[in-house]
Amino acid sequence: MTPLSLQQYLAREETLRGLDPQLARVISGISEACKTISSLVRQGALAGVLGLAGSENVQGEEQKKLDIISNDIFVEALVQTGAVCGMVSEEVDHVISVPETEALGPYLVAFDPLDGSSNIDINVSIGSIFGILPADRPKRVAVEADFFKPGRNLKAAGYCMYGPQTQLVLTLGQGVVMFTLDPLTGTFRLTREAVRVEREAKEFAINMSNERFWEKPVQRYIGELLQGKDGVRGKNFNMRWIAAMVAEVHRILQRGGIFMYPRDSRTPDRPGKLRLLYEANPMAMIMENAGGAATNGHERILDITPEKIHERVAVFLGAAEEVERVTAYHLDK
Repeated sequence: MTPLSLQQYLAREETLRGLDPQLARVISGISEACKTISSLVRQGALAGVLGLAGSENVQGEEQKKLDIISNDIFVEALVQTGAVCGMVSEEVDHVISVPETEALGPYLVAFDPLDGSSNIDINVSIGSIFGILPADRPKRVAVEADFFKPGRNLKAAGYCMYGPQTQLVLTLGQGVVMFTLDPLTGTFRLTREAVRVEREAKEFAINMSNERFWEKPVQRYIGELLQGKDGVRGKNFNMRWIAAMVAEVHRILQRGGIFMYPRDSRTPDRPGKLRLLYEANPMAMIMENAGGAATNGHERILDITPEKIHERVAVFLGAAEEVERVTAYHLDK
């Protein structure tokens, strides 16, 4: 039996759980954007999309050509759904408004159109991340304040990973499902339901080269992991680091573990590196719906009220037991 397509899955959710058809349209629009980006990623140099664009985004990071192209693809796809009234993107410093000539809908979307840009030119897995919020002022042009609500208000979140397979991971707040893009038909097919992350873990992902810049609780936690069987944890841990959040989270969903991007003393004015609205919140919603946990070291990520659209945050997510332990070390300091 052929697995359900994404559209069939969304139709089933409309029937069984009352999924809003306009929310389904937003998700479908995002999936179409991801298909287009996936095609460009596969073509790489043949499509002329590799290399630097000669500009910086709002974060002060050099933009790749494909960063800008992916952003435009996302915006166009979302506007065409007629179900969105505003967007926030990593690549744009302000809220992206839906043109007045287009239909305005009841949803807001925050997205990172291409996570892991540093991996584009070396052909390592990259992805897109998105979170969908209800608009308090539906069908009116969105402003920054409309996005200042905790992640627990998200109606849906997900990511698309462009790797050996193109996979779309989605949560509607009732579990996590995975779809795989069929290259023959151009259709996302449901390939895994009820994704779960075990409470215990033996793998961790962190950039060890930054150890000297971490806060003491993180140094303590990682130190215990490195001691392995000879230390207080009494078991060995393996370290992994891909330097792309989508790929790191995907590995955890497939085989467990914890991903960490802690606060860094080199930038004491920043509470973290990753962006709350379109990186931390969507991934936290996915992780919690898979049985995992996600904090900034002090509180649940989904409880943080943003004050800026590009607000940064420290991130500890994955196996609940490990997230709880490293969070407790922060609270004990």
